[in-house]
Amino acid sequence: MNEQALAWDDYRFVLAVGRAGSLNGAAKLLTVSHPTVFRRINAIERSLGARLFERAREGYAPTPTGEEVIAVAAEIETRIAATERRLAGLDARPSGKVRLTTVEPLLYGVLPPLLARFRVAHPGIVLELITDNAVRDLSRREADLALRPGGKPPEGLIGRKVARMATGVYRPRSLRLPRGARPDDLADYDWLVPDGNLAHIGMAQWLRHKQYDRRTVFSANSLIALRDAAACGMGLTVLPCYLGDAERRLARVGDPVAGLAADLWLLSHPDLRRTERMRVFADALREGLAALQPMFDGRG
Repeated sequence: MNEQALAWDDYRFVLAVGRAGSLNGAAKLLTVSHPTVFRRINAIERSLGARLFERAREGYAPTPTGEEVIAVAAEIETRIAATERRLAGLDARPSGKVRLTTVEPLLYGVLPPLLARFRVAHPGIVLELITDNAVRDLSRREADLALRPGGKPPEGLIGRKVARMATGVYRPRSLRLPRGARPDDLADYDWLVPDGNLAHIGMAQWLRHKQYDRRTVFSANSLIALRDAAACGMGLTVLPCYLGDAERRLARVGDPVAGLAADLWLLSHPDLRRTERMRVFADALREGLAALQPMFDGRG
């Protein structure tokens, strides 16, 4: 086998199939079509004269040769990303592109005004926003900065807490509850529950602990979907206060739930600390979010 016959783009395709375990998954990672991945992998195997993946109904599993090529590809990717970070860290100009990854709910009433003000102040910086519930790899430059709720930052990243977010139970205004109803005494009502890749978050765990999930009538992997379904009268749900309080068709039940508050972290890679565009953007986010703390607390 002659691995030197492969270009970096070939390694990228092999690495994507190895990580995804399927052609469809690799196509999504590479933002190309399924047939393109199929053709490239077949061409690479012909070029090497070796099979890299075993095809099965369950997906693509690497052969021992494939595992070797995947390991080489991952090492090359790591070196390229490290070089790009070092070069980006030498850039002292407040211009260029900044890629921010965050969760979808923060786009509703929180981030857009901050981003708009930043663009006015720094027209030379182009912002790219990636919103999903997946954790983007900052080491591989899938994003430059991450704004996410959670615990301490992963090893190898710099993290700063920029806000503390309260969480509450919300009812449709059309649903009347007994006077003095509290979040701890709502087992007789229909509930809307976080599911899928949100099934692990504190709100979902609290619902399971209270056994409210036994009355699940709707579940979704989107807090926006849960908020909108509750606003349409489908049942009760749990939401961050900044998201639930902003919806006039909802009313909070009692005070925010003790123990469900979460820290909002701004994460970055150490190699980008001296990049001027990253610094000014991170500073703007920290200042803007700090000013919104009353909204995150559920006080305004």
